Amino acid sequence: MASSLFPLKPDTAVAAAFVRSRTPTATPPSALPRSLPFPHHISVAPLGHRHRPRLVVVKPAAAASSSPLSAAAYASFAIKSVPTKAIEGQKTGTSGLRKKVKAFMQENYLANWIQALFNSLPPEDYKGGLLVLGGDGRYFNREAAQIIIKIAAGNGVGKILVGKDGILSTPAVSAANGGFIMSASHNPGGPDYDWGIKFNYSSGQPAPESITDKIYGNTLSISEIKVADIPDIDLSSHGVTSFGHFSVEVVDPVADYIELMERVFDFELIRSLLSRSDFR
Repeated sequence: MASSLFPLKPDTAVAAAFVRSRTPTATPPSALPRSLPFPHHISVAPLGHRHRPRLVVVKPAAAASSSPLSAAAYASFAIKSVPTKAIEGQKTGTSGLRKKVKAFMQENYLANWIQALFNSLPPEDYKGGLLVLGGDGRYFNREAAQIIIKIAAGNGVGKILVGKDGILSTPAVSAANGGFIMSASHNPGGPDYDWGIKFNYSSGQPAPESITDKIYGNTLSISEIKVADIPDIDLSSHGVTSFGHFSVEVVDPVADYIELMERVFDFELIRSLLSRSDFR
């Protein structure tokens, strides 16, 4: 029998989006695969209830290794192996899954898909790496962010960079070279409407069909979810929360994106055009 991972609470956050980070990473700017001059300190590694979850207590790795390490090498917390069962209807479309909010609020619905995604990726794409997380502020995003963070930690991700209140624009996640986008695009949001999750791959592009096909295949055979036994992260305040070798940084979703836009576009020239008396 499947076990339910996460209690669900209403989320009324509605807002716009973008990205910022304060903590440098080990990847030099020259190693980033994007030509767009995104702020240099952002980088991403290439990418029921009667059954008790099995607890596996793990400790930090004693020394670095050149080969991909297990989730245990990156954590100092328990990882719960939670039994689950396949859920029909999780066919993955263009880089993600879009359904009614009430579908995602079903027991383990989102958790199954996230675990299936990690099961579909080469370990070297995410073990010890950094993934970006954010969305458009629609209903259910905050609850979904907590689910994604805990499963990412349980699978060995090193760091999650998340926008304050779970808000981050799709272009910002793409420019940052990969991660999760919580959005149903132009579809309406709210408890009776739509929610979606997308995954951008190593260079910021939507996950290719070779990955989405694997995700769907894994949703049909999934039997367990790996989830870190850590508390919910306070997404309302900027800062870093660490658990051993896993950390979550809540960042300003606007400042660095504005900085990037000022490099891409000549704001002064645009302003002068808009302020001309003959501009129509």
